[in-house]
Amino acid sequence: MNRYHGTCSALLALMGAGAIGCSSTASSDNDGSPPSATPTYHRDVRPILEAKCTGCHAPGGIAPFAFTTADVAIQLKDAIADAVTSRRMPPWPPAPGCAELLDDRSLTDDQIDAIARWAEAGAPPGDPAEFVASPDMPGGLSRVDLDLSMPEPYTPATAPDEYRCFLIDWPYEATRFVTGLGVTPGAPSIVHHVVVFFAKPGAVETYEAWDAADPGPGYSCFGGPTGDDAAIQGPSAYGILGGWAPGSFGRDAPRGTGIEVPPGVKIVMQVHYNIAHGMPAPDQTRVALRIDDAVERPAYTMPWLDPAWVKGGMRIPAGDPDVMYDFEEDAATAVSLFTKGALPADQPFTLYTVGLHQHLRGKSISLSTRRGDGERECLVDIPRWDFHWQSPYGLAEPRRLAPGDRLRVECHWDNSAENQPFMSGVRMPPEDLAWGEGTNDEMCLAWLYVTP
Repeated sequence: MNRYHGTCSALLALMGAGAIGCSSTASSDNDGSPPSATPTYHRDVRPILEAKCTGCHAPGGIAPFAFTTADVAIQLKDAIADAVTSRRMPPWPPAPGCAELLDDRSLTDDQIDAIARWAEAGAPPGDPAEFVASPDMPGGLSRVDLDLSMPEPYTPATAPDEYRCFLIDWPYEATRFVTGLGVTPGAPSIVHHVVVFFAKPGAVETYEAWDAADPGPGYSCFGGPTGDDAAIQGPSAYGILGGWAPGSFGRDAPRGTGIEVPPGVKIVMQVHYNIAHGMPAPDQTRVALRIDDAVERPAYTMPWLDPAWVKGGMRIPAGDPDVMYDFEEDAATAVSLFTKGALPADQPFTLYTVGLHQHLRGKSISLSTRRGDGERECLVDIPRWDFHWQSPYGLAEPRRLAPGDRLRVECHWDNSAENQPFMSGVRMPPEDLAWGEGTNDEMCLAWLYVTP
């Protein structure tokens, strides 16, 4: 393994059908107690599917079939049991053993056991009157103050994946705060995920030029909201408002917090289209925002990375199966520099949400803290990176970081010949990789939602 360690005194501004292989109903439960009653669809399985699965497996959704009736679930009982017992589904990249996260899509051992025993028992439907919605059901925005839409429909032209950015007018002539976000995909069968940015006033003309230079609605963008020939790179030109993936229902920002948006910006909606399981269709995705005039604690969405990587300090050699870079720094100092002193370097701050990001050769990524007394804590660990499953991860208990506490991001890549993406049906040969916005470039960063 090649190891690269980056330090810097400051941070710059499907399921597949098959044998289910599960425990028998004649066996005792894991704690030695007698087996519980045979699970039924309506009492035991339906609450799990509706809380964890039907955000994707819905009519017209991105997943290949819908779990919205008992008949469909019963017909697919073996495939469902196989997918959950193997933990292929629901997709939830973070590993256990780190911080507790909000909106966890993974299933507990008891939930997996209930589905497996239900399938093995022949998938009894049970009594519809026994259905009780799971408390794990995701929520949504408490209110919608602004509903924005792509200016016109767009039909993706590239299979299986296309990344497209669309500019949307911002209507306010005074500073506002975004305190919640939700997304409604116009074509759920092909919209894989959405990230919502805002182009800062001084960069709007550049973004409009990228839009004008690319035929059709919007412009091509991969990894971020910038164009391939970006004259403005990096977060100095834009801010992040939030993201969406199938299964998300929108969410308010942590109480009393919000992201400041000045007048004169443009909203940039990046949509990842995936047409592996469907036909291209016109899409006109919408974003719903909760807006407030003021908040108790202004929030900042900032990247965590080594600035040297952006300036050519990251090299991932062709053919190397395990390349590692990491970056660790005093958190308060770096956050203060990025926010230009809005969060003072000599004061603590609160971390609410973490997003992690690599590109196609990413292997694993994690974010951890090291307190001033030397104690380490894992916040989010993704041991098997998959570019197609990215989400912001809200910490169930926000972390207070004081001066002297450090944050560390660590990334591994597999740039071997066997781990290259396909282009036009042909596997690409391995090449030396470096930091960049393009499909064939790489990144290693965490996105942090923080407040004083």
